[in-house]
Formats: sequence, structure tokens, C-alpha cells
Amino acid sequence: MNGMATQLGALARRSVVRTLRQPGAIFPAIVFPLFFLAVISAGAGSASKLPGFPTHSYFTFVLAGAFLQGIMLGGVNSGTDLATDVESGFLNRLALTPMRRIGVVAGQLTGMLAVSLIQILTFLAVGFAFGARLQAGIGGAVVLVALGLVISAAIGAVWSALALRIGSSEAIQGAFPLAFVVLGFSSFFIPRALITVGWFKDVATWNPASYLIEGMRSLWITGWDGHALAVAFGLAAGIAALGFVGAGAALERRLSR
Repeated sequence: MNGMATQLGALARRSVVRTLRQPGAIFPAIVFPLFFLAVISAGAGSASKLPGFPTHSYFTFVLAGAFLQGIMLGGVNSGTDLATDVESGFLNRLALTPMRRIGVVAGQLTGMLAVSLIQILTFLAVGFAFGARLQAGIGGAVVLVALGLVISAAIGAVWSALALRIGSSEAIQGAFPLAFVVLGFSSFFIPRALITVGWFKDVATWNPASYLIEGMRSLWITGWDGHALAVAFGLAAGIAALGFVGAGAALERRLSR
């Protein structure tokens, strides 16, 4: 058990150090969502005047979507690093050790979680600086950080499974536009209750990203919404579990070749 913990710690430390040494893995994942947030909130701010809109501040409304967008960017970087390990043969060398396969994935995700924590704290600071207020108070900030990290683990596990299955860093980077499609067809820009286009509303309702965003958004706008938070935490945990299972199976298949 101690040997396993030591190996996992070494992989986690490697992941964190490698990630923090790459400014390109941190700054775009923070700056781009903030730039997008500024453009969208300025250009579509009048949407908050629609009857039934849940808040007078469109900036506050879309802030939660920026959190998820940043986490997805961090997930791509994490998946790219893991695919690079496949291409370089690092995973094949690691297979010669007694490390448990799932420990490889867990260790790799530590770097992404470190970036996600920096992102979440930065977005919180920017939100407060531009007038957004957490209706859930200080406790809500703690829950928001926790939810963001669980979502980060879920997104990271999914990208890890793809990276191990594909084994190409270029392919992982090329698949990133899919994340924009997922966000675009969610409740990122408008509440689901106000979507009038039938097929779009159906897609947003089935889209897991809507519920992850709404869970974070509830802390800003509603306060303590137990249902929204439970759905967001449960969905993120379920996606994380499926991602870990998929990543473990992909890694086992790759190392058995």
C-alpha cells in the first residue's frame, strides 16, 4: 500500500510540475474564457431584460459557463500530455513497474486539478471584481470550488480515456472543437425555460453540460438550490466514474499490445 502511494505521489508530482512549467497549458485556459466572457456579456447583455430571466446581470448569468469552458480547455491540455506519454513510450516503460493501471490516470489528472483550482479562484476573483455576488455566501464559494474540482476530474477522465484510446496528441487537440459544440447547445447563454426553439431546447435538456453549468450558476443567482447542486455533483461524479472505467480499459488494452 505504501509502495502504491509512493508511486502515485511520484506520478502526481510529475504531472503537476510538468503542467506548471508550461505557461501555454495555464494561461490560455484562463485568458480565453475570460475574453469570451467579456465579449458575450457585453454583446448580449440586453438578454437579461427578457421576461422571466433569472437575474438582472447577464455577466453573472454566463459566468458559470466560463468556469466550465476553462475546465474543458484544461482537460484538453491534460489529455494532450497523456497522449504525448503514449507517443514517447513513457507508458510502455511504466508498464514494467507494479503501478496499478488506474493510478496512471489518477496521477495524470492531478496536474489538471491544479490548473483547475487556479482557474476557479481566478474566475471567482474576476467575478467579484466586476460586480457578481454569490447569493450562497462564503459557504457557496467553498461549494463552488468543490463542484468545479469534481467537474474537472470528470472532464479530465473523459479526455484521458480518449487520449489512451487514440494515442495521438494532435488528434486530441483536433477534437477540442467538440467541446464548443457541447457548450453551444447547452444553457450556457440562455435559461432552458426561455428557449423557444423546440429541437434546441430538447438538445439542451439532454446535454449534461447544461446541468453542470446550472449547478454552478445556482450558487451565484439562487443561493442554495439543493436540487441543482445534487444533480450537478451526481452527474459529475457519474461522468468521472465512467471516464475512469473507460481510461482504465483503454490503458489495459494499449499496454497488452
